[in-house]
Amino acid sequence: MTNTINNTPYLRSTREFPENISDIAFQCNKSYLEIANAVNQRIIGIYPVGKSAVNGKAYHFTSKKQQGLRQMYSFSATTDIDLGFKLNSLDKIIQMYGTYTDGTSFFGLISATSVAIAGQISFYVTVNGASTTTDTIKFLLGAGAPALTNGTIVIEWASKP
Repeated sequence: MTNTINNTPYLRSTREFPENISDIAFQCNKSYLEIANAVNQRIIGIYPVGKSAVNGKAYHFTSKKQQGLRQMYSFSATTDIDLGFKLNSLDKIIQMYGTYTDGTSFFGLISATSVAIAGQISFYVTVNGASTTTDTIKFLLGAGAPALTNGTIVIEWASKP
């Protein structure tokens, strides 16, 4: 594989240090760089409600690296949710997913089109022409969908290059 982007997929578990002090300094600096590179290539598991967080993902749609971000939304009804930013402030939405409960069982939310799906609750993100500061998450309730008491949606996107 000659086109591999992640050339430091793991941390070395052992290292032999020389006895010469200047060689030890070189090895310490090198190991710190290896640790930092390996740690920085991992996905960051922070899921904030109401604030965006860097998720550690990097996208390379062009020659410029684009940073990945995510935001979580908690809700207790299927009314519209303010996204908290305008869609034109980002490059692409990469993932949208979520779950909800009826108080007894848990169900997956489907990120979908603007057409309701029988037996499901789905959602999509759309431009809110009435707002200059935020766009909107909208829900669609298909006939026969379980009742919703609360749920969570996560949206991940690529920053502008």
